[in-house]
Amino acid sequence: MCLGIPGQIVEITDAARLMAMADVSGVRREVNVACVLTGAPEALIGQWALIHVGFAMALIDADEAARTLEALRDLGEAQETLEQMREGERALAS
Repeated sequence: MCLGIPGQIVEITDAARLMAMADVSGVRREVNVACVLTGAPEALIGQWALIHVGFAMALIDADEAARTLEALRDLGEAQETLEQMREGERALAS
């Protein structure tokens, strides 16, 4: 299973190589935009994309990006809760 994380394209870093800078939850990473490019690379600035292993795989709208980021945050919180429960069970078993 592949998971794409929403990121906003904030800068074109190398138009010849189709590389851009994406802001993914406050972390900037360089991504290849070849899969989503339909016009001039600069037209992607400000757009949201699903990012997977250094590639912008699909463009999404801001609402979908927000919903996906919220779901990912919720999954992270659920994982933390499960880990805390496991640690509590281990402590009781010792």
